[in-house]
Amino acid sequence: MGAERPLRVLTFTSLYPNAAKPQHGVFVETRLRQLVGSGEVSARVLAPVPYFPFRSERFGAYATFARAPRSETRFGIEIDHPRYVTIPKIGMTAAPFLLYASARRAVARLLRSGHRFDLIDSHYCYPDGVAAVMLSRHFGVPVSVTARGTDINLIPDHRLPRRLIQWATERADGLITVSGALASRLAALGVARNRVTVLRNGVDAELFRPVRPLCSDQERKGSALAVSVGNLVPLKGHDLVISAASEIPGLDLWIVGGGPERSRLEALAHKLGVADRVRFLGVVPYERMPAVYSAADVLVLASQREGWPNVLLEAMACGARVVTTEVSDVAELITDPAVGTWVSERSVPALTQAIREVLATQSSRDATRSHAQSFSWEATTQGQLALFRDILRRRGLNGP
Repeated sequence: MGAERPLRVLTFTSLYPNAAKPQHGVFVETRLRQLVGSGEVSARVLAPVPYFPFRSERFGAYATFARAPRSETRFGIEIDHPRYVTIPKIGMTAAPFLLYASARRAVARLLRSGHRFDLIDSHYCYPDGVAAVMLSRHFGVPVSVTARGTDINLIPDHRLPRRLIQWATERADGLITVSGALASRLAALGVARNRVTVLRNGVDAELFRPVRPLCSDQERKGSALAVSVGNLVPLKGHDLVISAASEIPGLDLWIVGGGPERSRLEALAHKLGVADRVRFLGVVPYERMPAVYSAADVLVLASQREGWPNVLLEAMACGARVVTTEVSDVAELITDPAVGTWVSERSVPALTQAIREVLATQSSRDATRSHAQSFSWEATTQGQLALFRDILRRRGLNGP
């Protein structure tokens, strides 16, 4: 970006890890770490969290927000966590404006303390992207917005958020999606396709690699192990995976994640007579996931929709093959039957057949890992740098 100094980026998003929720939005942090690692960008992160007055664990998930530090440093990147007010019932409608009000004060404080920014890099179109465009217009700093999934797949179904997303995407200097499918969704909202840059998430092959499995072969009950990863909500389809596992004798299943569906899923496993073969691991720290994937013969993703399914690449990088529903750009991700397959019909019979076929196919874990390694972060980093340079050029700003 020039010899004088790196491009100064302010990353703005509510999807970012903090000391109280270290796995929250880790994919945003990973992309930023790769970008900063290029040596051509310096970054500061503004990651607001909802205001909640009590820190005690007896207040449940809301208290986790209160335990987030006001500021912290992760991997050498400074992060601020200003609080913003959320209002029940009208929260979705008011969120961009409340987020903007808090962030505007936080940015003003940073500017008063001597920080300067060439560009705002925002993640998640709503409410974050809408608030980021408001910040851009107030402070006169160009902004790029990245769409990541639900923000484009579901939220535009609501009338006012849809109009605000359209307002923001029309005024953003740059638009990024993590998949071609999301780019098509933006086009359906009226965004010209040539304004959207597709930059898929890569895989951190240093972290996600074959390691000592979470359990040994002697500890496994069945002849094969499947893993299903994701929040325990209907969208993720863990119930479909449990049902499919019940059709395959000798297949153990681990379910990773937390959420409101756990009791229902446990009851389903008992009803189908596979409770002894289904193990709920709860929320597993990100850095421990390689041990889970390394134990698995196959990862099964039965989601109804995904922005970009990071778990597929992470599992493959650890040598586990994959079975997935037809979400996002999986047809471009799974191009070799030796590493897995995808099903066009999201049903128990389709998943059952696919799992059987993958388990019956001979393939080495090294070959599966090699396939995943071809999806590096380098192309994404270079794509960001090219877009940011173009934004500054179009704005008439020389940057560094």
